[in-house]
Amino acid sequence: MPRIVVLGAGLGGTIAAYEIAGAVKGRAELMVVSNSEDYWFVPSNPWVAVGWREPEAIRVHLPPVMKKRGIGFTAVGAKRVHPAENRLELNDGTDLSYDYLVIATGPDLAFDEIPGFGPEHHTVSICETRHAVAGADVFERLAADPKPIVVGAAQGASCFGPAYEFAMLLDTELKRRKVRDRVPITFVTPEPYIGHLGLDGVGDTKGMLESEMRERHIKWITSARITSVDPDILHVEEVGEAGEVRKTHDLPFGMAMLMPPFRGVPAVFGVEGLTNPRGFVLVDKHQRNPTFRNVFALGVCVAIPPTGPTPVPVGVPKTGFMIESMVTAIANNLSDLLDGREPSFEATWNAICLADFGDGGVAFVAQPQIPPRNTNWSSSGKWVHVAKIAFEKYFLMKVRKGESEPFYEKLALHVMGVKKLRAR
Repeated sequence: MPRIVVLGAGLGGTIAAYEIAGAVKGRAELMVVSNSEDYWFVPSNPWVAVGWREPEAIRVHLPPVMKKRGIGFTAVGAKRVHPAENRLELNDGTDLSYDYLVIATGPDLAFDEIPGFGPEHHTVSICETRHAVAGADVFERLAADPKPIVVGAAQGASCFGPAYEFAMLLDTELKRRKVRDRVPITFVTPEPYIGHLGLDGVGDTKGMLESEMRERHIKWITSARITSVDPDILHVEEVGEAGEVRKTHDLPFGMAMLMPPFRGVPAVFGVEGLTNPRGFVLVDKHQRNPTFRNVFALGVCVAIPPTGPTPVPVGVPKTGFMIESMVTAIANNLSDLLDGREPSFEATWNAICLADFGDGGVAFVAQPQIPPRNTNWSSSGKWVHVAKIAFEKYFLMKVRKGESEPFYEKLALHVMGVKKLRAR
């Protein structure tokens, strides 16, 4: 019986395992290789970092769920992918062969590319739940001894929604603690304008997010490049359209959280024919690698070119809706291959984002995610906060049950109030 291996068990890898299991049932053995036995609902990490969620509330222990679905599982992790040999070199020194490989590793967090950057040095992170837990401790100390905060993203980052969300959540929580007046907040981003999001904006995200920041007295610096970080000072260059440094900023902080640039994980980085120079996996319209035709990839690990040139490098986010469509395409394409047909399914690459601000929020839907679009919609209001809480509970319930369905498409349909969004 052919063996399908899913490498990674984050948002994309976990739902991919569930959906592939249903699509190929009885025709292939399915195995998941992860570096952890636990799934964490990463979209809730900003809440963890301000003390609104306990980590255990957003954790799913995967081995029993995978066993129930008849999916093999190991948390030993992969050291290296050897696609020319159809095998994974695992961290315990053993090998795992495969007939088909689905890479869903997520990114490697490139904190080391900026001196003094990252949770091992002077800034906090919300990219992983363990980082957010450490960030919550830093926030508690700051709330007790108010100092300036810097929030945003570093050059090359491709995930901006959580940065905006975290800035607003900090504002909301500091107001609740009656110390906001003693904590200046500055938003630093490589985006050419507020609300670009790596997508050249969606609907009126520029206007809505600028308005939110003005209302909350959050200053901002765009086209920003971080040069280094000292224990309590962020050093930033503001870059002009021609690439010249038009201004420098030395920003003091008691807490700094900036999204890092991403790159491919060590297991795939530099594998010729598999990845681009940054280590992201190359795929065609069927999510299949052009060189190694039995290798598919989905999620943040996939190579996607930027939407256009910007003074400072800005990556394209891989949002949940886009990842979900990649999962469905791969599951159907694997089914085709097992039946002796060539892959025929393509991901729709749509996007939906709920950015909760604690006392409000911003939502957007883009179809497709990369412009030009058929749907280019955004909205704001207190309903976003309620919607994100409801979605968190629903998504975690389904993951704990081992069930896969179009989570994000359903969410898009609800928030837009339309009957059908699926691409034709």
